[in-house]
Amino acid sequence: MIEYLYDTVFELEDEDFYTQWISSLVESRDCEVGELCYTFCSDEQLLRLNIEYLDHDTYTDIISFDYCEDYIISGEMFISVDRVRDNAAKLGIDFRDELDRVMAHGVLHYLGYKDKTDEEAAQMRQAEEEALSMRQDI
Repeated sequence: MIEYLYDTVFELEDEDFYTQWISSLVESRDCEVGELCYTFCSDEQLLRLNIEYLDHDTYTDIISFDYCEDYIISGEMFISVDRVRDNAAKLGIDFRDELDRVMAHGVLHYLGYKDKTDEEAAQMRQAEEEALSMRQDI
């Protein structure tokens, strides 16, 4: 099950599309969707979570809490709509493309992708691009 919660003035245009797309991404890695929850919030809400749970006093676009068990992918993802919007503007790309990248990024962490080293980050970026290309098949 994939759930979407909104703690800011924002809503996905088509939750069914996102559920199909994220499910396809998980299944393409021979895993199964357990319980995934995306909460869309403001910069300030995400900053408070970052300080409280990760001891990081910085803004970020996503924080994820991993509850995966074996091949069943579960977790909570908190996404700052403000940060995604700002990053999209800085990169000169469409807001939705950046939002989709961030949504995939969270799930890819659950699927075992990391991004701490340059090599890991390159693999994560490649996996994000593959995930984004999967949207066309939905």
